[in-house]
Amino acid sequence: MLTRKFEAGFALDILCLDLEGVLVPEVWQAVAKQTQVPELLKTTRDIPNYDDLMNYRLAIVEQHNITLSQIQAQIAKLAPLPGAAEFLRWARQHFQVAIISDTFYEFAAPLMAQLDEPFLLCHKLQIADDRIVGYQLRQPDPKRCSVRAFQSLELNVIAAGDSFNDVSMLEEADAGIFFQAPENVREQFPQYPLAKDYTALQDLILAAQSRF
Repeated sequence: MLTRKFEAGFALDILCLDLEGVLVPEVWQAVAKQTQVPELLKTTRDIPNYDDLMNYRLAIVEQHNITLSQIQAQIAKLAPLPGAAEFLRWARQHFQVAIISDTFYEFAAPLMAQLDEPFLLCHKLQIADDRIVGYQLRQPDPKRCSVRAFQSLELNVIAAGDSFNDVSMLEEADAGIFFQAPENVREQFPQYPLAKDYTALQDLILAAQSRF
């Protein structure tokens, strides 16, 4: 009979991870450097409301005539953060793992290939003639809803993220952890423990699991 504890390589626990800033670099910041458009350096650490941030980005992309192909070419040059692939391999040996991200499938493919194709939930872009004309969210408040869906399957959820847009996921999870979150994020949400590297993140994940 299965219990709520870790047994035989699998547990009734799932680890939900943000993507950018946790496993891979911030995609839009890489595009900003390649295109020399500093306005694209802003992330949810700067503009917490995701719709506001994406509308801002799309206006900048249109203003500077940046195509989807240009963005995808730059993303293809990126690699996971140092230690991320090893951490994810460890995580997948001990947990079911879901990447819950506010990126887009049209951006994420080359990075997912480098991470051995983990399960990814994110959004879709609306494209016309190689131009990004809009975006389609998977659902309203997708990170919170993802956690609730996993909990409805009787899974304990441990969640880790780095920014404002991850807070709903951390709030809803059975245990929430910040990974290398900046000071302005930590100051507003001091209730979440902070992992400064992947070793500390592993320790916090295992400590959270031991309480289930």
